[in-house]
Amino acid sequence: MAVCEHCGKKTTFGHNRSHSMRATKRTFKPNLQKVSVYEDGRMVSKKLCTRCIRTLTKSTK
Repeated sequence: MAVCEHCGKKTTFGHNRSHSMRATKRTFKPNLQKVSVYEDGRMVSKKLCTRCIRTLTKSTK
């Protein structure tokens, strides 16, 4: 579900650490945005992470 269609970045897991250093499970989700991108000369709607969106705008300039 939460996967970038360009780089494949997905949810990772780790721990919340309290002041007493007690570990509880948590998730780190990628910042996914719905964007329209030109692919093979036509407009396509994709779910991309913000890092990929930045990289794609750099390469088009």
